[in-house]
Amino acid sequence: MNQIKIGRFIAGCRKKANLTQMQLAEKLGITDKAVSKWERGGSQT
Repeated sequence: MNQIKIGRFIAGCRKKANLTQMQLAEKLGITDKAVSKWERGGSQT
């Protein structure tokens, strides 16, 4: 699947839920840098 499309989907869902990257990261138990990387389509895994 296209990583850029996935990133846009994640960002769209996060914004629709009125969450910041930090808030989403806290809910998922990860860093906000990881969320940012996903949203930019930079994750290879």
